[in-house]
Amino acid sequence: MYLLIPLILLICGGDIGWWQAWLYGVLILAVGIGGRMWAERRHPGLTAERQNTEILQSAKAWDKALAPMMALSIGYPMVLVAGLDHRFNWSPEFPLWLTLMGFVLTSLGYAFAAWALIENRFFYSVVSIQVDRGHVVCDSGPYELVRHPGYAGNILGLFGVVLALGSIWALIPATVASIITVIRTALEDRTLQAELPDYPDYTQRVRYRLIPAIY
Repeated sequence: MYLLIPLILLICGGDIGWWQAWLYGVLILAVGIGGRMWAERRHPGLTAERQNTEILQSAKAWDKALAPMMALSIGYPMVLVAGLDHRFNWSPEFPLWLTLMGFVLTSLGYAFAAWALIENRFFYSVVSIQVDRGHVVCDSGPYELVRHPGYAGNILGLFGVVLALGSIWALIPATVASIITVIRTALEDRTLQAELPDYPDYTQRVRYRLIPAIY
């Protein structure tokens, strides 16, 4: 996945000298693969558990639809649209400072999401409460700031990519992906409050789901 996303971006862009695409490719590879390697080193077996068939099958019915929708929406549509935008010059040229700001936002967002993965021993790829496996509330690291930092980081990264790749049209898939993420956040949070012990107490300490002081 981490190789395919920058590859699609370059193919759709049709410009081997597009430095923003190369920089974005390096960024997503470094944070995506590096973050998962760090998480696996800290929590041996986490990578296997995220692909565990039993856990995937026990996912909530609504998440069996939303999980793949979110996984697809935060990556491929963004680079498809941004790449075609670059090829056909649909958007006006962004100033360099705005492009660099976009890379800063993207880096912060992806790093925040990776931090959540590294911190949370039970960062599954689907919504599944596994109390019998020792599933407990994670309230350290980024979870001290918001209850769903992985999703928060991804949303920040989406809008950073819009600026980094200089594509106004990429706002459309970014907005759609954000809406899917917010819906999944609300449903997951409701499930955790109902089924995971101590989560209701955690919500009293950390009151916001995605954006401090807002939501």
